[in-house]
Amino acid sequence: MASDEINLLVIVVDVNPIWWGQQAQRETELTLSKCLDAVMVLGNSHMAMARTNKLAVIASHCEDSHFLYPGKSWRAGDSCGDDASSSGDGKYELLSVANNFIAEEIRKVISKTDVKGNSTDTLLAGSLAKALCYINRVSNDLEGQEIKSRILVIKAADDCALQYMNFMNVIFASQKQNILIDACVLDSDSGLLQQACDITGGLYLKIPQKVALAQYLLWVFLPDIEQRSQLVLPPPVHVDYRAACFCHRNLIEIGYVCSVCLSIFCNFSPICTTCETAFKIQLPKMVKPKKKKLKQPT
Repeated sequence: MASDEINLLVIVVDVNPIWWGQQAQRETELTLSKCLDAVMVLGNSHMAMARTNKLAVIASHCEDSHFLYPGKSWRAGDSCGDDASSSGDGKYELLSVANNFIAEEIRKVISKTDVKGNSTDTLLAGSLAKALCYINRVSNDLEGQEIKSRILVIKAADDCALQYMNFMNVIFASQKQNILIDACVLDSDSGLLQQACDITGGLYLKIPQKVALAQYLLWVFLPDIEQRSQLVLPPPVHVDYRAACFCHRNLIEIGYVCSVCLSIFCNFSPICTTCETAFKIQLPKMVKPKKKKLKQPT
């Protein structure tokens, strides 16, 4: 890696309070606190590998997305890697400040949590869109410098089919900008993230042991794309490319596609419910029966 090359890592963490609350009742080997500790270990390792490495952490909630690092109250002087010196306990000062800042921000997010209504799905598509916006802003600020960006998603809750279109838009935007999307799944497999990793060239991993989250993060997701070719990594998974229909949000293999807005339906409808296009159906022509000629009496 060139000395002046900037490597930006954006970590999107699923902090869905419903899922983590149920997880705490099922088992205690992995809690939200331990998950964030593993995230900070990965972030510290990434920033310590090179002076020019940059980090951002986004909490994906069921109500909104929140920047844990850097946040709105982050001071520009805090992120200066050149002048950061060692702290009293021998720790790199930037890492210590970042850890404290992330811990304080996650406390604010959890303390303000007030889940109401029927929607308890994680707004993952919105968090990925915010990550892309942040990468674009950093690229504009550092115009003229070589920058490599990638996004790591740590997924906890199940997929939400309602976010299918937004999710696919984010995936194709990442592919166009040459931004990798990696996925570390804690529970059930995610078809949307499988597609995201396969399309953008990232890695998808459902960890076999939740207690070893930090080890999997350092082994699989700390190396960049150039270093991964020299490592023995988990084999690629079979990607489920089924689409979710717009009428029932079910994954289907064969369906009907609107020729105007490309909406997908599992059942035929003469009017598209998305763009209200009325389809002209060509019915088979009715063949009039030939009249039989009456035989004249001889």
